[in-house]
Amino acid sequence: MASYGESIKYAERWLDIIKQKELEQQTAQEISRETVDNFVNHFNKGWVEYRKSVTEAGDYAGTEWYGKGIYYYDVFGNEYIDCLGGYGALDLGWSHPEVVEAVQAQAGKSGIPTQELMDPLRGVLANLLAQITPGDIDHAFFVNSGTETIEGALKIARLYTGKPNFISTVAGFHGKTLGSLNVMGKKDFRKALQPYGGQVFHVPFGDAAALEKQLEICEAVGVEIAAFIAEPIQGEAGAIVPPDNYWPEVRKICDRFGILLIADEVQTGMGRTGKLWGVDHWGVVPDILCVAKSLGGGVMPIGTFMGNGRIWKVFEEPNPFMHTTTTGGNPMACAAAIAAIHVTLRDDLPAQAAEKGAYFIEKLKALAEQYPQIYKSITGKGLLIGQHFQAPEIGYKVAAGLFKRKVLVAGTLISANTVRFEPPLIIEKAQIDEVLNRLEDTLKEVAASL
Repeated sequence: MASYGESIKYAERWLDIIKQKELEQQTAQEISRETVDNFVNHFNKGWVEYRKSVTEAGDYAGTEWYGKGIYYYDVFGNEYIDCLGGYGALDLGWSHPEVVEAVQAQAGKSGIPTQELMDPLRGVLANLLAQITPGDIDHAFFVNSGTETIEGALKIARLYTGKPNFISTVAGFHGKTLGSLNVMGKKDFRKALQPYGGQVFHVPFGDAAALEKQLEICEAVGVEIAAFIAEPIQGEAGAIVPPDNYWPEVRKICDRFGILLIADEVQTGMGRTGKLWGVDHWGVVPDILCVAKSLGGGVMPIGTFMGNGRIWKVFEEPNPFMHTTTTGGNPMACAAAIAAIHVTLRDDLPAQAAEKGAYFIEKLKALAEQYPQIYKSITGKGLLIGQHFQAPEIGYKVAAGLFKRKVLVAGTLISANTVRFEPPLIIEKAQIDEVLNRLEDTLKEVAASL
């Protein structure tokens, strides 16, 4: 039998560190160095080479340790204003006490369900979501992440329509998973979804006429489309808001051609844009709605794709196990989501996001006018805000300058041409003003360097 003595000691050392909130200086330095080493040698070297937390942090990498409200703290105790918000996962801020309390209470009872007995919280959460989602959406399936919600939505759309192909939007972002069902070895789960590798056509976001034209072409040449999928407001593309008539026209077009409409609310859902759901800005009811990120209250990972009972029948008959997951919708994640929904509704966080976002965007637009050599435009709704720069190099300088001033923002993954402000919805106006002050200092510095 192999000896795992060193591994046991290593795990014990880190279990002891995990229990500490405040760290001694030497321990903090060791953690910083070890974190970089572990990322380089055992996780992903590219992350280390790309992240501001390493390239702009000085002698020791910026290594997060804990958070509270809109602030997070690194291992040295430095306080940062979080205007990244976990790419939308931290709508309630860091470690919201009511969400943490719910998860801790449930963790003492059960973490992962038996899969055989009925676990009550999964049913409660499905019922609660049915009460607050648009139109006749009344069924939900729970998973662990945003990309899994999209996988499920595409799968149920194919099963329901019997059609294999989809239309999406240019610059849309819907996750990064790749075809686990392709390597499944059981025909009961594969047969109804053959053939694999259906075609995906892309049309410009915000252009309903382009969608209509693409559907006309597909119909003319015999390409069967199951659904059109889009974000209500494109997040990863830089908080791109479509024209006001776009979503109502898209709904009509989908109905006319007999295809499903999938709204990817993974980032826009739960109040981020100033409405509980992004589609609420236009009064549109999708056939399938996906949400994740902030659904777990910033404490537990959970996502869901939802639809009405007519669509859900294909998951119920003849094989009710056509779509399953071992850990999705586990009791702790459901407890977190129930608490997160409660806080979001009780505190009317969508209205707060609308008011604070309008204030933030107005101030940012004034700065953009003041620094035209830096900015192209400011876009967004609520607290999903995009700063669009004249060049990626300029965007990186702004993001790096803010990081130096203890404000965390991020570009759109591999590009700094657009940098988002996506703070927790609980941010206060005084805190927004402080962010703006630090941004203005940054802009002066960047302008002087151009």
